[in-house]
Amino acid sequence: MHADVVIIGAGLAGLTACHELVAAGRSVIVLEQENANNLGGQAHWSFGGLFLVDTPMQRRLGVKDSAELAWQDWAGSAGWDRQDGDHPEDEWAIRWAEKYVEFAAGEKLDWLRSMGVSFTPVVGWAERGDGRAAGHGNSVPRFHVPWGTGTGVSGPFAQRATQAAADGAIRLLFRHRVDELVVTGGAVTGVRGTILADDDAPRGVSSNRDPVGDFSVTADAVVVASGGIGADHNAIRRWWPERLGTPPAHMITGVPAHVDGRMLEATARAGGRLVNRDRMWHYTEGIANWNPVWPGHGIRILPGPSPLWFDALGRRLPFPALPGYDTLATLRHLRTTPDLAEHSHSWFVLTQTMIEKEFALSGSEQNPDLTNKDLKLLVRTRLGRGAPGPVEAFKERGEDFVVADTLEELVAGMNALTGRPLLDVEGLRRQIAERDTQLANPFAKDAQVVGIRNARRFRGDRLMRVASPHRVLDPAAGPLIAVRLHVITRKTLGGLQTDLDGRVLDGTATPIPGLYAAGEAAGFGGGGLHGYNALEGTFLGGCLFTGRTVGRALAR
Repeated sequence: MHADVVIIGAGLAGLTACHELVAAGRSVIVLEQENANNLGGQAHWSFGGLFLVDTPMQRRLGVKDSAELAWQDWAGSAGWDRQDGDHPEDEWAIRWAEKYVEFAAGEKLDWLRSMGVSFTPVVGWAERGDGRAAGHGNSVPRFHVPWGTGTGVSGPFAQRATQAAADGAIRLLFRHRVDELVVTGGAVTGVRGTILADDDAPRGVSSNRDPVGDFSVTADAVVVASGGIGADHNAIRRWWPERLGTPPAHMITGVPAHVDGRMLEATARAGGRLVNRDRMWHYTEGIANWNPVWPGHGIRILPGPSPLWFDALGRRLPFPALPGYDTLATLRHLRTTPDLAEHSHSWFVLTQTMIEKEFALSGSEQNPDLTNKDLKLLVRTRLGRGAPGPVEAFKERGEDFVVADTLEELVAGMNALTGRPLLDVEGLRRQIAERDTQLANPFAKDAQVVGIRNARRFRGDRLMRVASPHRVLDPAAGPLIAVRLHVITRKTLGGLQTDLDGRVLDGTATPIPGLYAAGEAAGFGGGGLHGYNALEGTFLGGCLFTGRTVGRALAR
């Protein structure tokens, strides 16, 4: 087989590049180790939020944003510090980040709409940060929620690819696993791999790895768009950075099992340079899915700012380790505090009033109102009384939830869940009561209470995301709820180093002829445009931007 371009991976980055190439009349073969049910990749499962800057949706909610403020937030979050030497690891990452923020503040919204992506009026305020104006976090809400959640982003590109295949413009070859990049005279000229046995497993369900043949494809260019290592806990532990302490003994998994990072190693064997491999993004608010699709399937809670967060020994977490503030600072605290090293969990303690207003679950399948574009259901579940159906289902069926009328009963249930009496009811009562004293006035010194009141000044949060401040121990707000939280694996922030056309660089920063990378495999651009921290809504956006850039560069 031969094509102008071979794309490895039928996820969002690969499909975006494919769209650009088809529009330019190039011949394309897309290779995907999973079956056709998985077209669209990880993006299908996501909440779908996208980082956009100074949009009409923001302005309607009274948010004043700018490219300058967005860049300050991005650079402050990234904290790039690998800029020395002849070939710095962060050199191209910074250039990609500059281009991406420019894109997010410019043509991104109009381009997405032209692709068929539409947006709800909802703008969320994720990753509020570490409390410093020039530090990590978004200064303003920028998390734009598309109709259809992740399916509303990946779906239009998947539909285009399906139509292009039907028209004969491309070939979509499923169950084709690439094992090797073919290098001829220093240039990548194709791929070799294994044909896997047919498997009609539903989307996300683990499939067989039974070989039934092999294949080879020649091409003028190869695009690696195969994702990261989020399902490979051994690889995550191998690259776990010392700055984040001890890897948890137990983690749950936020991506399907086929997100295995195989192509990163295969590309390195062909000469590609992997950088920033110790930079990773794993959430600390994971819960076991009561209805799992893939092994160890976890769901991330997107919390509002009100739940109290305690470590495994019952101590309230310090600022900025608060719900919705600084994911990696929380992870670092939980994994570097010496007496927590043996424990892999922490706890939310909240009220029924909080869970009804503030709990959202990440994932297309956990948000039927948004995923199915059901405005009536959206209004009823987000603005009406009671918790959204998927949240209530987790409260009733999830193995990590404890519900009780009194604090004594709650703590007894929490200790029963872990099998060890790690928590003391009077210790929790004292800390909760101390926090509750801060609600007598419209001002306070408790950083979390200050944050709650600040959040409610934003119209969107006041309407849909932040409960009215109330005492946790107020029986009228009950029952009490505790949620055991696990580290849930998600994204690798480093990857293949690429120039601004997406060409993969070797160890001397020289582009390897015929070799490109996009999406998470490229660290979302340049081998890590996020640096050490991500501003939420930038993962799907990074796949879109790198795929678009690579596709257009190859079309030229």
